[in-house]
Amino acid sequence: MINKTILKNCCSEGFDEVEVYKAYKIFFGTLVSESRLKIINLLRTERKNVGQIVEELKSDQTSVSHDLARLKKCGFVQMEIEGKYRYYCLNKKTINPLMKLIDEHMSENCIHILNKTYNKKEETK
Repeated sequence: MINKTILKNCCSEGFDEVEVYKAYKIFFGTLVSESRLKIINLLRTERKNVGQIVEELKSDQTSVSHDLARLKKCGFVQMEIEGKYRYYCLNKKTINPLMKLIDEHMSENCIHILNKTYNKKEETK
C-alpha cells in the first residue's frame, strides 16, 4: 500500500495509484544500473565533471552522459555550469542520506549473500 501522503499529493496532481507505482519503478530502476551506481559512488565525496567521471570509470562519454541525464531527471544528481564545464554532485538533501542508509542496510543484511554465493569465508580459511 502506498503511503497516504504520497498518494494524496500525487492524486492532487492528477495521478492515480498505478501511475505512482510507475514512478517508484523509475526511481528504483535508476539504482539497478551498475554504471549509474558507480557514478553515484564517485560523486559521494566530491563533485566532478563528465570528463573526470569518464576517466575514473574508464567508460565512454556517451554512456556516462546518458547515465547522468537519467540521474539528473530523477533528482539523484544536481548540475552546475562553470565556464565550459558541467559539474555534477549528489543531491545532498536526499541521496547522500539515502546512500548512507543503503550502506548500513547492506552491511547488516545483504553482504552475507555474497559470502554464500562466492564462498568468501571458506576461501579465507
